[in-house]
Amino acid sequence: MKISTVLDHIDSGHLALPEFQRGYVWNREQIRGLFSSLYRRHPVGGLLVWATESKTAVSRGDGQLSAGVVKLLLDGQQRITSLYGVVRGKAPPFFDGDPGVFKNLRFNIESESFEFFQPVKMRDDPHWIDVSVLMREGLDHFIPLLSQEPKFGEYVGRLSKVLGIVDIDLHVEEITGEDKTLDVVVDIFNRVNSGGTKLSKGDLALAKIVVDWPEGRNLMRAKLAEWSEAGFDFTMDWLLRAMNTVLTGRARFVHLHDKSAEEMQDAFRRATRQIDNALNVISGRLGLDHNQVLFGRYAIPVMVHYLDRREAEGAATLGVRERDKLLFWFVQAAMWGRYSGSTESVMDQDLTAINEGGLDRLLETLRLWHGSFRVEPGNFTGWSLGARFYPVLYMLTRMGEARDWGTGLPLKSSLLGKMNRLEVHHVFPKSVLYKAGYRKSEVNALANFCFLTKDTNLQISNRLPEEYFKNVESEHPGALSSQWIPAGPELWSIAHFREFLEARKELLAAELNHRLEELLHGENHWLDVPRSASPVEEVPVHDDQDIADDGFVPLNDWVKAQGIPEGIPDMELSDPDSGEPLALLDLAWPLGLQEELSQPVAVVAHDNSEALVEASKAGYRCFVDVEDFKRYVHLEALGNLVGSGGK
Repeated sequence: MKISTVLDHIDSGHLALPEFQRGYVWNREQIRGLFSSLYRRHPVGGLLVWATESKTAVSRGDGQLSAGVVKLLLDGQQRITSLYGVVRGKAPPFFDGDPGVFKNLRFNIESESFEFFQPVKMRDDPHWIDVSVLMREGLDHFIPLLSQEPKFGEYVGRLSKVLGIVDIDLHVEEITGEDKTLDVVVDIFNRVNSGGTKLSKGDLALAKIVVDWPEGRNLMRAKLAEWSEAGFDFTMDWLLRAMNTVLTGRARFVHLHDKSAEEMQDAFRRATRQIDNALNVISGRLGLDHNQVLFGRYAIPVMVHYLDRREAEGAATLGVRERDKLLFWFVQAAMWGRYSGSTESVMDQDLTAINEGGLDRLLETLRLWHGSFRVEPGNFTGWSLGARFYPVLYMLTRMGEARDWGTGLPLKSSLLGKMNRLEVHHVFPKSVLYKAGYRKSEVNALANFCFLTKDTNLQISNRLPEEYFKNVESEHPGALSSQWIPAGPELWSIAHFREFLEARKELLAAELNHRLEELLHGENHWLDVPRSASPVEEVPVHDDQDIADDGFVPLNDWVKAQGIPEGIPDMELSDPDSGEPLALLDLAWPLGLQEELSQPVAVVAHDNSEALVEASKAGYRCFVDVEDFKRYVHLEALGNLVGSGGK
């Protein structure tokens, strides 16, 4: 089938995108590569479509389907969307991204190359032709502009070759038959895309939901966007998980498959209301007020189930004691990585505990799994922004009496607002510590971190504590101790840095235990049980440049600047057949950095060994080192685009 015919079928509603398809993820480099390959008549692969009745088909977007049989695109979405966007000069009806990605593709009639518009390079050079204008207006629009060119004939021939792209035939393979149910088609889709990432069980659950509730996906996306605007980024699977817990009391998506549209709408309303409630208390009471410090996010669907159950029992809002006890459980589950392994199985255990014995049974289940809830100084031995106790340090700053060292003002969440007003500060400056021979894991130890306002951070700069601590204490008495700084001035010198770290870990552990006791309102027996015989194994610290050292948010910003889609934080990796969650990946690109041109990629903190193993088995290219990952992006992911057409 000619490319022009494929595009006409999209316009007429004969070709659309099935609801379960993921969105468009290509960037301009991939679009450029596709047109370069098509211009040179290199093969770019065929299409796979599902022929089905339009009256039962559920497609993406607002486009009207034609009557009778329609074809839903299973393989080739990125290529066809790109072609439509450039040739038509606008996005197709099923597109839900930034239509600007298709604009201003230029063809150089001299070098026969494709590039997107660069003002300095192209503005005054008539050899750069707008491809969308050429496709829309044809040769007649450009012939007068080129008539005085010495190579007029060659240039016209090259433009004709660009126009001829829409006449290229693509092989189209169809899946037909009454036996081709949604489950069967999704299985075929997964087999066809075996080189990439299969649809998750959440994708399949959503595909079935929107058959009877077509507007469901858009409502869920709108709610996810609302949370993102507030500083919290969640995935569709995560939201579905929360809906599942309130509707079925279970974690596995299979329990959603036989639910009606009315039940799903009710689950959406109940789950989103309780998620809002949970985020409000986590942010307001614990101070965890933005995405980078929101650890334990898979504990939130369990909280949602508990809050929904209590509301059904007549408790419109929780009392202070019950609320704080639930938050105590949340903090404990997050600190010890309750959901870092088999998420679904663990979640089902916790949901069962709630249904059988309420909050006390939930706490007892966690204690039997981990042991003592009391924190020890050694728990603050971690380093880097990716350490599990990094959010704990932020939480202590927001919950307690911590004060800024420049203004003396409290840093409580209710008084200061979002994280963008606070910055991580190295108590002992990095540059000085490195010169003194300290290791990366010591320089970036959690006990060397505190949070200050941006202005204060800049004022302190790289001065040593033995210098600026005296000024802080003189101008704002008690501000140092409010941030758990050891009182002995002898520990403020760089020669005693290691002793400073040990002393501050003691203070941090004591403060955290105090705050945990505060959440228990006298029920301190939860903290007094001896540690179990098999404590969680500590992962030894090494000095490789851990990916978490820079934090996942800055890394995502760097990736985006390269023209590559952002990774998914805390992505749940599930078994494609059973749906059983295997691990949480700290930052992942399940479709590859360049969809269909590279394998799935994940970056993982060095202490997340289980995730590394499971991701590797699932075909992910895994990284724990910043520079290794960036080299891969430049040399392989972006480098592969040169001269490739992609899909």
